[in-house]
Amino acid sequence: MGLISWAQINIPPPREACGPSKPIGPRKRVPLRPCTTCNRRIVRLVGFSLSLFHSPSLSAFLHRPPFPDAAHHRSLTSSSPSPWIWVAAMDPLESEVDSRKSNNKPRYSKFTQQELPACKPLLTPGIVISAFLLIGVIFVPIGLASLSASQEIVELVDRYDANCVPASDKVEFIQNSDTDKTCTRTLTVPKHMKSPIQIYYQIGDFYQNHRRYVKSRSDKQLRYKNAVHLTKDCDPEGNTIDGAPIVPCGLIAWSMFNDTYTISVNKKAINVNKKDIAWKSDKTSKFGSDIYPSNFQKGSLIGGAKLNESIPLSEQEDLIVWMRTAALPTFRKLYGRIETDIMANDQVTVVIQNNYNTYSFGGSKALVLSTTSWIGGKNSFIGVAYLTIGGLCIFLAVGFVVLLYMVKPSSSCCFCLIFYEFTDP
Repeated sequence: MGLISWAQINIPPPREACGPSKPIGPRKRVPLRPCTTCNRRIVRLVGFSLSLFHSPSLSAFLHRPPFPDAAHHRSLTSSSPSPWIWVAAMDPLESEVDSRKSNNKPRYSKFTQQELPACKPLLTPGIVISAFLLIGVIFVPIGLASLSASQEIVELVDRYDANCVPASDKVEFIQNSDTDKTCTRTLTVPKHMKSPIQIYYQIGDFYQNHRRYVKSRSDKQLRYKNAVHLTKDCDPEGNTIDGAPIVPCGLIAWSMFNDTYTISVNKKAINVNKKDIAWKSDKTSKFGSDIYPSNFQKGSLIGGAKLNESIPLSEQEDLIVWMRTAALPTFRKLYGRIETDIMANDQVTVVIQNNYNTYSFGGSKALVLSTTSWIGGKNSFIGVAYLTIGGLCIFLAVGFVVLLYMVKPSSSCCFCLIFYEFTDP
């Protein structure tokens, strides 16, 4: 409630006798009048009792002077010629606030009042059983097809990081540029591998999703020629000692994978196709065709692979593949493709230049040769998941049919009672 302003109204003493006057008309009655014979007056207070105004603090809050003393209070109830009547009036600001609140009501619509038409299915036993059967009939064939396609994929995985370095001091060996890091691995193909055969390198315990590692790049520098100097987000691999910008800058590009593979089948060299291994959207939208590497891997500490400065970034697909960071610590990235078939029991010889340092942080490296199918690479999880969900739904549908239509529901069948409780409309 707002502040209350008080007005004193002086009413002249009436001359009639005390007591109520006679009614005037059928529905009107003259209000009570002060009594002159008993020497007292009736003081009418609108809104509050007269006893509330005896408190000085409350009187000050209501902006009216308190009674000075008891004698003044008695004068109000005595036969004084001019009694006081206190009338309360509402603050005009309060009425303005009330009207403003009423105007802030939202406009009526079926959306705000949640009166839009809705569909609520009735979960009868027949509908529930039909839904479970439908899900099972759809999921089980998808799971069988996915699992069959995954089983047809031929995949060879060879971890070579431990066998391609001496056991004494692995970190010193990999950091020494004068040592010969050539390593030869021989693999036997168990089944016929149809082309194209994907070549991946697999790295373990490498956290490319680290926040500082992911942010250490300049997307504008990779895309626009006039933004080559924007290397603020690339520290500590943003500029050279002389202050010249590094293109491409940042830790992601600096740590690019630099192991190389030379493959031969039955002592016959096989060409590895490294074209179109990156996403087309990355080549056209994220890397400029007029941006060339400069000052890259020319510092005191070499991180990974070096780039050809005569080839624009949009055509350096090894870099583009590496710059798409992985979400998990163990990941695979496409190295190239073999465009010829490899028959069963063929001997695949891989000559590896073991240059990439995963030994300083305890990581692992592996070479992966794999065929593909309509679901991609080898992955049994999708098929197993579809089969599990579909089989469970069919089992529940059959169980409901047995319990509801073949077994008579009784008080001892708690499961039936619960099912009827939730499905009864």
